[in-house]
Amino acid sequence: MPKIPAALGYGLCDWLGGLLYQLYKPGRANIQANLRRVLGGQASQAEIDRRTRATFKYILYNYFDLFRLPALDPSAVAQLVSVIGWEHVEAALAQERGLVMVSAHLGNIEVVLYAILLRGLAITIPVERLEPPELFDYICRLRMSHGLKLIPIDGSLLDLVRTLKKGGVAGLAGDRDITRTGQKVNFFGQPAHLPDGHVRLALKTGAPLVVGFGRRNPDHTYQAYFLPAFYPPPRASEAERIAAGMRFIVAEMEKAIAQNPEQWTVTVPIWADTPDEPHAS
Repeated sequence: MPKIPAALGYGLCDWLGGLLYQLYKPGRANIQANLRRVLGGQASQAEIDRRTRATFKYILYNYFDLFRLPALDPSAVAQLVSVIGWEHVEAALAQERGLVMVSAHLGNIEVVLYAILLRGLAITIPVERLEPPELFDYICRLRMSHGLKLIPIDGSLLDLVRTLKKGGVAGLAGDRDITRTGQKVNFFGQPAHLPDGHVRLALKTGAPLVVGFGRRNPDHTYQAYFLPAFYPPPRASEAERIAAGMRFIVAEMEKAIAQNPEQWTVTVPIWADTPDEPHAS
């Protein structure tokens, strides 16, 4: 993959994405159902189908970038990624408690994380295990090729706490409750089960919580942006503080996903009434 010119690689992704759209029916049904929630009842089936097809293309774009990640040097990444709101990250890190960073499966997280690593931060991220194990190990090696640390999402949180104590970043996704330990909240106006571990981790450790998202531009460059740190009400109960954190994160995810819904590369059911068939993540 690293030897394939970018224009040719993305062109192949376009073709394969259209093919997957036709053949991978369970994933197509899940993406369509999720997009129907995001776009609302006014969206036509033709629009949902068009954006679903585009989502498959974005998934393959992201894998193409992942496979060529080890061959990207720092100067190439600096040209590919523009960052907005980095001052919010620096202000949060200045408290010397580390940083809990929350994002979503939006845009291309791989290249954006590389750009953040180049700014001198240590980042630890819990990840879902994939089958077969050989594939999981290979993808982990690619993602860790530039210093990212990965831990199993169903394992101990001790590594995340250690990262924060050392002034690093614990990165967590806010749009998939893989371990089913989160809570039911309104997401795009409908009940969905979303994780709350990021808020709990920030409260437990005292680390600031910063929300940030990435998006892919039409020319396959990327933009990452970060919001000011969220601080829960100091005199509220623990339950109220968690609820306030969840409201903030969910609201920002809704805004970000609504701007580029076809770049939300989630192929699993998010809402209770979406299809629940075999899937790939």
